[in-house]
Amino acid sequence: MTAELVRGQNHPLSQARLEIRISAGTPIVAVAALGDENGRIHGVEWVAHPGAPTQPGLEVSRQAAADHRLAVDLDAVPEAVHRVSVLLALPVGGTGPVRFGAVAAPFVAVTGLDGDEVASYTITGLEAESAVVALELYRRQDAWKVRAVGQGYAGGLAELLTDQGLPQAHQLAGTVNDAVAQGLARSVQAPPPRTTDGDRSRQTAAPALGPDQGGTAPQPGPVPPVSPYGGQTPGGPGQPAPQQPYAAPDPSAVTQPSAPNAGGPIDYSHPRRQNAAPPPPPPTAPPAAPGQPAQPVAGDATGWSMEERLYNQVWGMFEDLARTTAAYRSAVDFAESRMDKELEQVLSDPRSRIGGQGDAAREAARARHTQLVTQAREALDRDLTQLAAEADVVEPALPPAYARWDNPAWHAYRVPMEIPMALRLGDLHLPEADRIRIPMLVRLPLERGLWIDSGAAGASDGSFTDSHTMSRLAMETAVAHAARLLAVYPAGEFTVHVIDPAGSGAQALAPLVQTGVLAAPPAIGAAGVADVLGRLTQRVDLVQMAIRGGAADSLPPGFDTSQQLLIVNDFPHGFDDRAVNQLRYLADEGPAFGVHLMMVADREESSGYGPLLDPLWRSLLRLTPVADDHLADPWVGHAWTYEPSLVPPGSQVLQQVLAQVAAARTKFM
Repeated sequence: MTAELVRGQNHPLSQARLEIRISAGTPIVAVAALGDENGRIHGVEWVAHPGAPTQPGLEVSRQAAADHRLAVDLDAVPEAVHRVSVLLALPVGGTGPVRFGAVAAPFVAVTGLDGDEVASYTITGLEAESAVVALELYRRQDAWKVRAVGQGYAGGLAELLTDQGLPQAHQLAGTVNDAVAQGLARSVQAPPPRTTDGDRSRQTAAPALGPDQGGTAPQPGPVPPVSPYGGQTPGGPGQPAPQQPYAAPDPSAVTQPSAPNAGGPIDYSHPRRQNAAPPPPPPTAPPAAPGQPAQPVAGDATGWSMEERLYNQVWGMFEDLARTTAAYRSAVDFAESRMDKELEQVLSDPRSRIGGQGDAAREAARARHTQLVTQAREALDRDLTQLAAEADVVEPALPPAYARWDNPAWHAYRVPMEIPMALRLGDLHLPEADRIRIPMLVRLPLERGLWIDSGAAGASDGSFTDSHTMSRLAMETAVAHAARLLAVYPAGEFTVHVIDPAGSGAQALAPLVQTGVLAAPPAIGAAGVADVLGRLTQRVDLVQMAIRGGAADSLPPGFDTSQQLLIVNDFPHGFDDRAVNQLRYLADEGPAFGVHLMMVADREESSGYGPLLDPLWRSLLRLTPVADDHLADPWVGHAWTYEPSLVPPGSQVLQQVLAQVAAARTKFM
C-alpha cells in the first residue's frame, strides 16, 4: 500500500533500486544531490543535474519538463553518502512562472522498478519559493528511509544549494540553468495537456540508447534506447552530455526564436513550409467493453505530431515490456528462493527428513512454488497480450524512418522535406516475449557512430556463422542502414563516403554505387584511405573553428554543409598510424560537427594496437548483422536480443528508394 506522506513524515524503503516520479503543472528542473551524515554536499560531483545527468547511483533528466523520472540505486551510491535529496526548481529566464505558488502543487512519488508506489508526497504550502527540497532518502543503521521535506527557497537553486553546504552553489546553479536553456533551445516542446478521455497511464517514455542514448523522457536530443553494448547503458555514469550536432544555417529558413524564452510564440512549422498545418489531435481509442482493457490506437501518446506521438509510444512499449518482464522474473526468483528456504527448513528437522510428514512438506513447498510461478506467468501473459495488440496497430502506422523494410510505407516513399526525429536500426525482443518486436529507434542527428561487428561468430540462438559470411552480412547491414539514413534526410542534406581498402565489400556496396548516391566511388588502397580521412578531418576542423569562433557564416564558398557519413570496411586494413589517429579524431569530434562514422570491422583484427583503440570501440554503438543479445536497457539491465533491419530477400525496395534519393539529389544540385 502506498504511504501518502505529509511534511516531515518518513517511511521505510525495502528496495535499493527505485524510481522517483515527479509531476508538475509547468516545466521544472529536477536535481538529485548526495549528502553526508549531516546532509552536506561535498562538491559538484555529488550533484546530478541536466548538465551532468548521471552520478554514482543517480540519473536525472537532461532538461526541464512537467513530468520527470529519476533513477536511484542506493546500493551504488558511495559509502560516505547518507542522504539523497531530490531538488526541484523553476527554470530561470523563461516565460513561465517564477514561483511555485503560481502553479499546481508538485507531486512526487517513490516507486519500485515494477512501477508500484512506495510513498508519495504532494508539496503544498509553497508561495514565493522558486526552488524546493521535495524529499530525501536517508540512511539509518544500514537501512534506508524516505522523508517528505517540502523546504522552499525564494532565492532559487543557488540559495538552496548554499543551504546544503555546497561551496560552488552559485556556479553550479548557473551551470544547471545554462544546460536547461540549451536543452529547451533544441527540444520539441511538450504538447498541451490532454483531456481525461484521451489520457493514458503512459504519457511519456523514459529513454534509451538506447538502445541511445543518454537521456530521459522523450527529448529530441533515446537513445535509444539501449546501450552498445555489452551491458552498458546509454549516458552512463561519468559520460558527458553529447554536444549539439552541427547544423548549418539555412538561408531559406523563416525567422524563428532560438529558444522558448526568446519572447513571442514559437513557430513549430518546418523552415521550408510556409503554410504548415497545426498539429492534428491525438487519436482516441474506441470504448472498451466492460471489464476489458482499452483497445490500442497508433499514436496514443503525447506529442505535437503523429511522428512524435509514435516515437513516444514506441518508447513506452519498450519500457512497459522491460518492466513487466522484470516483475515476472522477480516473482519467479521469489518463488524459487521461498521454496528453497522451505525445503531447507524441512531438511533441517530430523523428524521430517523421512516419512510421510517430510514428503508432504516438500510437496506443499513445490505446490506453493508452482502456484506463485503460475500467477506470475498469467500476469505476464495478460500484459504481453495487450502489448502484442498495441504492436499490431503501431507497426503498420509507422512512417518510413521508423518502419521495417517490408512495411508498405516504403512503397509510397517520397524524399522528405525535413529530418525525422529518429531512425530505426532494428528490432528488440526478450526471451519471455519472443513474439513482440519493439523498434529500436535512435535520435537524429546521430550522436555517436555505429559499429557493425563482423567478428561475432555465434548468434543468440546458438547457430554459428563463418567469418566470410559474417563479413558479407555485416556489410549488407551497413548498406541497409546507410540507405535508410539517405532516405530520411531531405535532398542534398546527407552525404555518404566509403572506405573499402581491399574492395572486399564491392558486392554489398553495389546498390549505393549503381544508383549514384555516393559522393564518390569507394576509396581503395592506402592512398584512398588517406585522401578521404584527410578531407573529412579538415572539414571537422573548419566547422569546429567556425562554430567555436562564432563565425559560422564564414565557411568557404561552396562548402558542403550536409551531414556526412563515413563507412569504413575491413579496418584496420590499409590504415597506418596517422590514419588510425584521424579515425579516432572523427569518432570523437565528428558527430558534434556533422561527420558520423560507421565501422564494419572485427575488433580482434585490430588487437595489434592494444588498448590504444579501446576508446574508439567504446565510443561506437555496437550492432550485429545477426540476432544477438548484447544490448541492455537502462532501467533493469535486461539483455535484449537485437535483430538488424534488413531488406527482405529478393525485394527491390532498397534500389527503388535509392533511385528516388539519387534523382532528388540531382535536381537539388
